[in-house]
Amino acid sequence: MNGQNHYQSPDENDSTMPDAVVRRIRFSIIWIIPVLSVLIAGFLIWKSFANNGPEITVVFDTADGLTSGQTQVKNKAVVLGTVEGISLTDDLRHVNVRIRMNAGSGPMLTDKARFWVVRPRINGASITGLETLMSGAYIAFDPGLEGSDPTTAQRKTEFRGLEAPPGVRSDQPGRTYTLITPTIGSIGQGAPVFFRDVDVGEVLGYTMPPGGRGPILIQLFVREPYDHYLYPDTRFWNVSGVQVGFGAGGLKVQMQSLQALFSGGVAFGLPRDKDRTPHDEAPADTVFKLYDSQADAESAGYHERVPLATYVTSSVKGLAPGSQVTMFGIQIGSVTSVKLDLDQKAGHPRVRIGMQIQPERVLAANEIRHGALTDMFKTLVANGLRASTDSASLLTGETMISLNFVKNPPPATTTMEGPTLVIPSQAGGMSGIMDSLSTVAARLADMPFEQIGVNANNLLANADKTLTSPDVKQSLSSLKESLKNLQAMSTQLRSGMGPLMQRLPEMTNQLDQTLQNANHLLAGYGGNSDFHRNLQAMVIQLGQAARSLRFLSEFLTNHPTALISGR
Repeated sequence: MNGQNHYQSPDENDSTMPDAVVRRIRFSIIWIIPVLSVLIAGFLIWKSFANNGPEITVVFDTADGLTSGQTQVKNKAVVLGTVEGISLTDDLRHVNVRIRMNAGSGPMLTDKARFWVVRPRINGASITGLETLMSGAYIAFDPGLEGSDPTTAQRKTEFRGLEAPPGVRSDQPGRTYTLITPTIGSIGQGAPVFFRDVDVGEVLGYTMPPGGRGPILIQLFVREPYDHYLYPDTRFWNVSGVQVGFGAGGLKVQMQSLQALFSGGVAFGLPRDKDRTPHDEAPADTVFKLYDSQADAESAGYHERVPLATYVTSSVKGLAPGSQVTMFGIQIGSVTSVKLDLDQKAGHPRVRIGMQIQPERVLAANEIRHGALTDMFKTLVANGLRASTDSASLLTGETMISLNFVKNPPPATTTMEGPTLVIPSQAGGMSGIMDSLSTVAARLADMPFEQIGVNANNLLANADKTLTSPDVKQSLSSLKESLKNLQAMSTQLRSGMGPLMQRLPEMTNQLDQTLQNANHLLAGYGGNSDFHRNLQAMVIQLGQAARSLRFLSEFLTNHPTALISGR
């Protein structure tokens, strides 16, 4: 059986089967790198989606300074999002800025949120955004939820960006108010608000009235705690630019601040009655009137007023509403209206000047009796009170109304135009001077200077003819001879009275002859009044001299010893 093939089943001798070979897979350390890369990538992807907030779109007028993937959205220097894309709107007038906000910013994206681009800006005398010169522009975000009810806010993903920074942030304590004014002057957005020269707020903007008619509304913000100084009767005034005036102290130049010089500004002060409580404070959104100057604002604080009016027929150049009304140089009121009156009943054109007298400027409150002030002015008019225009400044040409008392005034009465008392006027100032000069010039023009000149020429001609006549020459020769005789008599009196006694009769005869010639001359030239009077006076003096010589001759003839013993 050794040569026979022997078949053995597998089950017969399992021990003769070879063992199976099991190979183990070894873990290589190099596989750690891709595994970690996948894990890190997955973590970053998860973190990116976990940190990403909603995507919003903000519309701006321009994308100046904005860069996709770089420009950030910040609030109080905290990054809240990044710009992912910038594109033009369909009408090509604006730009859409697509922003991916961070996680957790969703509750802040409401209809009260505001976005604006922070870049270097020059507004008047203030310069903002200088920090962006190195870091680049960024989009500022204000949630606008401070002090508001979050339940009333509505979620939004599309916003309209502001082209200028807002004047006040939502987290800044204070109140907003409104001013009404016919003109804003140089007041612009960002203009400061002053209280006792301290910057306490700023102007947020202004709103034009519908159709361009009516007052302009100016919105402003006053920071806390200065908003507690505002009361319903607080008055605001414009402090824009430089105020130049001429007063008793000379030239006065006043400027609130450099910023107010370029961007304008407003100021307010405490009312006259300072005893107030917190309950008296003006609430937010109170409307105030903006006055042109501090003087106008202070004038508005006087409550007692007496309406007056006057009519003038002289020039009122330089007089306007707001001009001063003074008495003895002290302001007691202001002009309210200047109107040309063409009433035919008056008989000629004239100017009506309306005034308001404020007795609180000069009288205490307990001295003012309501209703009795009009009667007081009637009494003053009866004592000579008159209204006149006067120059307030020769350099600026400003005019004011002066209430002065006139000495020995003509009788005048007052009339009433409703509640307004009309007082008489009198020309004053330069107009009064010009009226006086006009009156003098008219009187000089009425004088007959030409006729006076003709009469003067005739008088000179007649006088020359009279002086050159033979009678005058003869009279003058006789007078000359008489004077020689008088001189000789004086000499003889010194040398001795003997020769004088002999010549006295002769001298008396010569004087009589001179008088006869003078009388003859007077008879011939009696029509010339001036020459006649002068010659008549000379004849009278010669007659007196002749009588004196005759009396002396007679006396010495009868009493020759009087030369030695006296009379």
